[in-house]
Amino acid sequence: MSEENFICRNQSCGTPWEQSEVVIKNEGQGPLFRCPLCGARNYLEVFEGDDGKPVYEQVDGKPFL
Repeated sequence: MSEENFICRNQSCGTPWEQSEVVIKNEGQGPLFRCPLCGARNYLEVFEGDDGKPVYEQVDGKPFL
């Protein structure tokens, strides 16, 4: 099973990351990861996978809460 690749949305960064390379957390605005290189917030949506584990999908911009 391949891991989902995320890309830093900071226009001057754009570094690709695998899920195992980032820390996914909630800072009060839903799930996100901070780019390990530039520190930019990158927002995610979480879904339940077939096995019951969370599956993360990157979203453009800030999610509407």
